[in-house]
Amino acid sequence: MNELLREEVRYNRAIEVPGLVLSTARFSAFRFKPHYHLDCHVALVADGVQRQHFRGESLLLTRGTIQLMPAGEVHDGVAGADEAYTLQTFRLSPTLLAGLGEEITGKHHFPSQAAVVLRDARLAEQLIGMHTALQNESADPLLKEARVMELIESLFARLLKPVPQPISGTLTPRQLLRVRDFMEARLCDKIVLEDLALLLGLDRFRFLKLFKRTVGMTPHAWLLRLRLERAVELIKTNRDMPITEVAHAVGFFDQSHFTRAFSDAYSVTPARFQRPAGNFLQGDPGPGR
Repeated sequence: MNELLREEVRYNRAIEVPGLVLSTARFSAFRFKPHYHLDCHVALVADGVQRQHFRGESLLLTRGTIQLMPAGEVHDGVAGADEAYTLQTFRLSPTLLAGLGEEITGKHHFPSQAAVVLRDARLAEQLIGMHTALQNESADPLLKEARVMELIESLFARLLKPVPQPISGTLTPRQLLRVRDFMEARLCDKIVLEDLALLLGLDRFRFLKLFKRTVGMTPHAWLLRLRLERAVELIKTNRDMPITEVAHAVGFFDQSHFTRAFSDAYSVTPARFQRPAGNFLQGDPGPGR
């Protein structure tokens, strides 16, 4: 009974990224019988060891390894030692993988990738951090989309099959102005990468690369700063405006998320910034200073 209590599985469907499901599992006694999936799995062991049999070989998956398991491949899985292990998985639908694969590699037909285990501790840690970040429900969909693209690009760059297409150049001043005007006009709306890319007739991956190279920030980071700067203006000109209304007016639907973002950017909470001038505590510079 104690062993059964140690088994735990959680699923999170990233609604803003159709075709992506995140899972986190803690297993001790549970054994995966030989099975296969209809989607592609990118799996990471956060702690412990998983032993797996695949195509007649015995594999040990530990922290620092990344397993790319395409659809249709038969494999099993069990704890590799007398202790529990934690498995974090990105589940990518064929439609999502093909769409992103075409954008990132520039190939009209996305080639299938054989199952592989990568031993890359640095990339594995980045992916574990990304897995956690994508489960943040308050995260902006623009940020989530960019992270998923970074996930796929980093794997392709590591595998070199297929190679991500090189993106050169920058956005023109006119293109950049169109994007900024679009963001300004829709500050309170949910903006996704496709909205911005289509505005310029580009695919999402190319737009993401060109914008970051031109501006020095990702589209999400630039939009976040714009929302915060507009919040500062609102507070300065409307000292009695409730912080909740300020947050909603600039596109934050969660006040706690707004407060964290504001504090990270300006080293002071919105409520304390709203106080009359001179009431900041020592060491709090306040926005715009």
